[in-house]
Amino acid sequence: MIGTATSAPTPDVPVRTVEVSTHGKWKKVPAVEINGQTIVVRGKWIRIASMHDEDWLTASVIDPAECIRVLKDRSAGVRADIFYFSQKEPDTDPRYNYPLEMRSLAVAKVDSFDAWWKKVSRGTKCNIKQAKKRSVEVNVRQFDDELVRGIMSVQNESPIRQGRRSYHYGKSFDQVKRDHGSYLNTCDFICAYHGDEMLGFLKLVYRGDVALIMQLNSKLKRQSLRPANAMLAKAAEVCAARGIRYLVYGEYNYWNKRECSLLDFKAHNGFEEMLVPSYYVPITTWGWLLVKARLYRGPLGILPMRLIGPALDLRRKWHELFAKMLRATPAICAETQQSKDSIASGV
Repeated sequence: MIGTATSAPTPDVPVRTVEVSTHGKWKKVPAVEINGQTIVVRGKWIRIASMHDEDWLTASVIDPAECIRVLKDRSAGVRADIFYFSQKEPDTDPRYNYPLEMRSLAVAKVDSFDAWWKKVSRGTKCNIKQAKKRSVEVNVRQFDDELVRGIMSVQNESPIRQGRRSYHYGKSFDQVKRDHGSYLNTCDFICAYHGDEMLGFLKLVYRGDVALIMQLNSKLKRQSLRPANAMLAKAAEVCAARGIRYLVYGEYNYWNKRECSLLDFKAHNGFEEMLVPSYYVPITTWGWLLVKARLYRGPLGILPMRLIGPALDLRRKWHELFAKMLRATPAICAETQQSKDSIASGV
């Protein structure tokens, strides 16, 4: 959502603020309009400018050179160290002479269901068939209050997911409705049920002949019913029916983190690596140093592979301890209140 313009250094480049979701929280960030496209700047120590919601929009950056020129102009009112933009899959041949990295995406061909099914592992095929035998129903749902409550039941199951704190745990109805209320005209919600219980949901956003999984989430305690495999099978079926060629499920390799359960899950479900050019153009001297050292990658791109595993294991243990403390808090509060009541009553 674009807020009210706060200032306009030049008539052609109005500076605005835009609300973006970062780590499950909405906050305002600086933004500027260039060629009718909204460029936002995120980060504190490493300020990266990019097109707002670039991954989910059909159009790429219209004129990268103009964006770079405006961002280098201090009178534009925004400060950025690096300008990031990427080509759209399946466009894999570099088109620009800027510093680039090949972004690793998890892509499955879904122009026909049979084509996707051939790429799925034998174990995953068994899981999909088991889900059907165990009365797991998967269907496309409209975005309404009932769906929001179902999503809440999934997100509030556990404060820890994939070894780290879940940013969506404990959110209110209004917060969840806002989080998932984007791209309603170009998306589908695929949901898995066992009776009246929602087991999981998958949000699928369409972008031309490409469909992107914005979120895939299922209940941890109901994994034996294989809802995630069943929802991906339904997504492939829906894409094939709509004439979609590619289904994208985020990144395949996460920089130097080359081994993880999520990567295995994607591979078993028919996803393969597609390398797409992504550009990191320095705007400032600090940005030039960041690009040279590739510090924009973050810890997963800086630490060697041999250190990533122990670091992630340490993070998992820390978050598990946090979850135990979080679960114990209501009991401690109740015990404290009971003691206060006993003292007040003279017991």
